[in-house]
Amino acid sequence: MKFDKFHNSRIHIMFEDSGEEGDVSQKKMSPLSAVVGAFENLANLVNSKSNGDCYQPELHLDMFCDACSLVSVMFSYLGLAFKFAELEYVSKVQDLLEASETYDTLDNILERDVTNDTVKAPGSLSRNLRRVRQGLDLVRALFEQFLSTSDYTLKEAASTAYAQVCAPYHSWAIRTAVSAGMYTLPTRDQLLLRLNETDQSAEKKMKRYINASVPIIEYIDKLYISRNISLDW
Repeated sequence: MKFDKFHNSRIHIMFEDSGEEGDVSQKKMSPLSAVVGAFENLANLVNSKSNGDCYQPELHLDMFCDACSLVSVMFSYLGLAFKFAELEYVSKVQDLLEASETYDTLDNILERDVTNDTVKAPGSLSRNLRRVRQGLDLVRALFEQFLSTSDYTLKEAASTAYAQVCAPYHSWAIRTAVSAGMYTLPTRDQLLLRLNETDQSAEKKMKRYINASVPIIEYIDKLYISRNISLDW
């Protein structure tokens, strides 16, 4: 499985983040470090230029899925309130991972669905990509709210992030269930403990994820916009 393939690079990310070398078995890797390292690698690819011109490199589907698979732990740490997001996100990433055996790039899956007129069809790869992109954006918004003030509870941060990113596309029933689940969220300190981070280390890494995820999200949006496909779905 390609998910497993990425595990080896996680060790590299851990050393890169800590600046240390040594016995891997004696070190505990922060899940946030793995996420940040993976998305910074993707962002570097997306931001790279060919010979200084405006060429935008293609993003390989398997590498994208490897990075996205690391984000699911963020939803699991948030508990019941984001269980819906975790289940949907994981299943969509898995579908895209399986598709990477056939389609090389994100652009390829858009082309396939445009040709078949199935871009917005339930279960289509293009629809799955939109949902995964939404999950990445939800984590970005959550981190932004989390860092906005130390007086902001996780419930307040998560509620605002959900309202910005997901609520406009969810039914009343889902919005109501999410609202009820917000009361089960861990505290800020509990989340930091689960992430194996301090306030200081979490702030640095969350900022790095925000900066790295934005060009990835924009890249995905441009794949649709360039084909005159709206983003309001």
